[in-house]
Amino acid sequence: MITRQQAIWFKGNTLYHTTLRNVDGTPQRWKVNGEIKLWKTRPYDFSVPIKHGLRDFSYLTHVNAYEFYLSEAEAMAHNESSVYPWIPDRGI
Repeated sequence: MITRQQAIWFKGNTLYHTTLRNVDGTPQRWKVNGEIKLWKTRPYDFSVPIKHGLRDFSYLTHVNAYEFYLSEAEAMAHNESSVYPWIPDRGI
């Protein structure tokens, strides 16, 4: 899981998604491609632009930060059942 303090130093880093996988089963790699946005009135909120491939763009925020990790090993350790407990484990 990514914290706000970690997000401040992200420029150019690679993040690994816990549930989205490549064809070979490894976690998808998302690259930070912009500056972090912080708010004075909302101290726990942050937004970081990220990209995957040529056309997939999104934002890493305080809402979806639990889906991303800094290392591939950490992301591999989490499967769908640990991230989403209401989804039954399919042995992935």
